[in-house]
Amino acid sequence: MSSTKSDQVPYETDTQSDLPKYLRESGLTPECKQLMSSLPAEKGWVNQFHQYQGIVFALMNRIRNLPTNHDHPLLSQNPHVLVPFLEVTLYVDGQVPDFTDFPSPRLFGTHMPHPSLPDSVNNSACKLVYLCRNPSDTLVSLWHFTNRMIPDGLGKGTVSLEELFDQFIRGVSLCGPYWDHVLGYWKASLENPERVLFLKYEELKEQPQVQVSKLAEFLGRPFSSEEEANGALDGILKLCSFENLSNLEVNKTGTLASGEDFNNFFRRGEVGDAKNHLSPHMMEKLNQVIQEKLYGYGLKF
Repeated sequence: MSSTKSDQVPYETDTQSDLPKYLRESGLTPECKQLMSSLPAEKGWVNQFHQYQGIVFALMNRIRNLPTNHDHPLLSQNPHVLVPFLEVTLYVDGQVPDFTDFPSPRLFGTHMPHPSLPDSVNNSACKLVYLCRNPSDTLVSLWHFTNRMIPDGLGKGTVSLEELFDQFIRGVSLCGPYWDHVLGYWKASLENPERVLFLKYEELKEQPQVQVSKLAEFLGRPFSSEEEANGALDGILKLCSFENLSNLEVNKTGTLASGEDFNNFFRRGEVGDAKNHLSPHMMEKLNQVIQEKLYGYGLKF
């Protein structure tokens, strides 16, 4: 999904400046504007959506930065700074970043659907780790995040759960339909398991040691017997835990270059929180869609 100006929301220069950079219309090329005007559109958070097609850092850098170090980068820098988003942080100003100064191995995050990844990614030897979450918890988390992200002058905190639920069910979302997004990486992981690892948030919470060991193996950095004996795995889990990261001062204050406050990315991190927000009717309807969209491909939550 891409974003541009909404007919429903007054768009003045001052309100544009309140938005994260990747949601602003300013800076779009004429070609991009022309393409977006031809695509199906629907009202989004503050503009229109147009239909178009933590732990990893600690694992990959554990030799130079032991998880027990008091000066570990994760204790003083936000995870989104250490693992920047391609489409939100690096390319947000329309400039091609210089990757030569990035430390090796280079780690990046992205919300792009698998079909939208450039050929330079799909045709390379780089590895993809996809982390997904139960659709119901994803929906509730998205609702809270949406209301935090909207600037005060554009209706902050005014998106109802019912409104967002309806959009989510119909596939209206900033990164495209949830079902298509998940299935894209799920299928890729089945077709090319050496390059694409599909992880579930719930399994990571339930079996952290097993899943992180699996992740380390996939990334080519398995834990040695010496590391296991010295508690390196448990050290990484403690360092990267939600409880630890969410309580660090660096993650309570500060803003990303793209405009988002660091504290917007931390809420509760619990499994099953949706039951405290969604009505029985919503849960039933959502479960029906989950079965229809995902179960036929062997993906269950």
